[in-house]
Amino acid sequence: MNMLKIVAVPMHPEGRKFVAIFAGIAVVLGLIWTPLFWLGLGVTVWCYYFFRDPVRVVPQDANLVLSPADGVVSLIDEVVAPAEFGMGDAPVVRVSVFMNVFNCHVNRAPLAGTIRTITYHAGKFVNASLDKASEHNERNGLSIETPEGVTIGVVQIAGLVARRIVCFKEPGDAIAAGHRFGLIRFGSRLDVYLPLGVKPVICLGQTAVAGETVLADLSAPDTKLIGEFI
Repeated sequence: MNMLKIVAVPMHPEGRKFVAIFAGIAVVLGLIWTPLFWLGLGVTVWCYYFFRDPVRVVPQDANLVLSPADGVVSLIDEVVAPAEFGMGDAPVVRVSVFMNVFNCHVNRAPLAGTIRTITYHAGKFVNASLDKASEHNERNGLSIETPEGVTIGVVQIAGLVARRIVCFKEPGDAIAAGHRFGLIRFGSRLDVYLPLGVKPVICLGQTAVAGETVLADLSAPDTKLIGEFI
C-alpha cells in the first residue's frame, strides 16, 4: 500500500484559506515564543486534516442509499419529513450521522437523482448530536428525486462549533451517488429521510463512511456491490 496516499490526503479547496490563516498565526506565535510555533503548527496540521477530501469507492447500485457523511450513526427514528421535501405527512425513517471535529466533513449525495429543492434555515448552534438540533439549529435541506420518482431528503445541520454550512449545488442540478454536494465546518450532523416504507440496514452507533456505507436499500436486491473510484 502506498503510504504517501495515506498521509498526503487531498484537501478540499474550501480549506485552503483556513490552513493559510492557521499557518500565519503559527509563524506569528513562533516570533513571540518558539514553543508556541509548534503548537500553532499542530493546529495547522489538524485544520488540513479536517478539510481532507479522500477518494471513495462508491457502490454502483441505483437502489442503495449511501451515507452522506463520515461519522457515527447517532439517531434512527420515525418522524414526519420537513414539508419542503414533499414527502407527505406520514412518518418516515430518519437516520442521523454525527460528525465530530476529527471526521472528514465533505458531504456526498446518498443516491443519484435531481435536486428538486434546497431550503436554508437560520438557527441556533446547540450540540448537533441532540435530537432538537434537527429543528432548532442552522440547517440546509435538499430533496433529491431519482429517475424513478422516489424522493429522499438530506439535511446539513450546523453543530456546537460549526458556523458555516456550504452547499455546492442548485435546484435542478443532477447529481450522481457519492458525489460531493457540500460541507460543514468544524463539527456537525447530517440527517437522511428515507422514502415511506424503506427501512435502514445500519445500526445505531455504527461508523459510517460518506459515499460508501449503505444506509438503506430501496429494493433489497440480493446482488454483489461494485465500486467506482471518484
